[in-house]
Amino acid sequence: MHVPDGFIDAPVSVAAGVAAVGAVAVSLRGARRELDERTAPLAGLVAAFIFAVQMLNFPVAAGTSGHLLGGALAAILVGPYTGVLCMSVVLLMQGVLFADGGLTALGVNITVMGVVTVLVAYGLFRGLLKVLPRNRASVTVASFTAALVSVPAAAAAFTGMYAVGGTTDVPVGKVLTAMVGVHVLIGIGEALITAATVGAVIAVRPDLVFGARGLAAPLKLRVNGELVDAPAAAAAPAAAATAGSARGVWAAGLVTALVLAGFVSFYASANPDGLEKVAADKGIDAKVKADEEKPEGEREYEHASANSPLADYGVKDVDNERLSGGLAGAIGVGATVAVGTGVFWVVRSRRSATTAAPSASSTTPSAAG
Repeated sequence: MHVPDGFIDAPVSVAAGVAAVGAVAVSLRGARRELDERTAPLAGLVAAFIFAVQMLNFPVAAGTSGHLLGGALAAILVGPYTGVLCMSVVLLMQGVLFADGGLTALGVNITVMGVVTVLVAYGLFRGLLKVLPRNRASVTVASFTAALVSVPAAAAAFTGMYAVGGTTDVPVGKVLTAMVGVHVLIGIGEALITAATVGAVIAVRPDLVFGARGLAAPLKLRVNGELVDAPAAAAAPAAAATAGSARGVWAAGLVTALVLAGFVSFYASANPDGLEKVAADKGIDAKVKADEEKPEGEREYEHASANSPLADYGVKDVDNERLSGGLAGAIGVGATVAVGTGVFWVVRSRRSATTAAPSASSTTPSAAG
């Protein structure tokens, strides 16, 4: 659902950009409360995993394909604020390095694919957990449902922006029906991927799943026939083993992302995705297509990263299509995990500095007396 340049006019694109900047700013502050020694490394990996899985378009119907959006998955795994940041990192890397999604439409894409999906999915996810039994199966069911609903919600959000700032004269009712209809089908794929991923992580390390916090019981010891909380010394070996398993989850996740982007992506569906198909069928892209007929240098909507060495998910001057796409995917995963991890460690360190400052001031001896 990456919106290209030219679908939404400049005023609405600017307004969406302002909204996206505001959402990112709020998320940077909120993520300080979510990121800890468990989620900080995982957050960069989640961004890279979403980047990789977004390369895997799956067939839907009538010559249309879909791909993971990822907002629900990110919010459930690492928290809603961190989830918005994950999606923002992915969309920025895709736009700048791969010319996927317009740069003038970056605010639109972050708002639609990042903010809306995260808010809708996480709100529904938390609501479902309040009425479902508190167990791992409920987390998986809630993840499936939240992801399913988040995709047509994002389609409706795009339609709302198009109603205000669309550059072509297409009836909004037709756009809404087509967008929501096809994205309900895409949402099923999103739900399956999200539930499978959350289920896999929760089966190994439920404490790494932000949305499942509280499901893992603290270490207990039986003393005089009664169960009591284990002291810190007794829990230390378990903590060391937990840290080791976290590194294993991170390594397995990175390898999986590299395999998906570097190899499996070659077998992805070549059909247009939901937005591309609706745009072609309903004429939303008419102005963009007319612009493409102009000579180079006169095109209003030519992507600023069109000449990137990784544009269109291929490495420039590598003739072998499989090798070119695989290298581009692997580079994208590496770049996304590096940038994402760097951002999240900075946010995490700012949290540590903020919490340490009051502690230091409270223990400083007073000069009075």
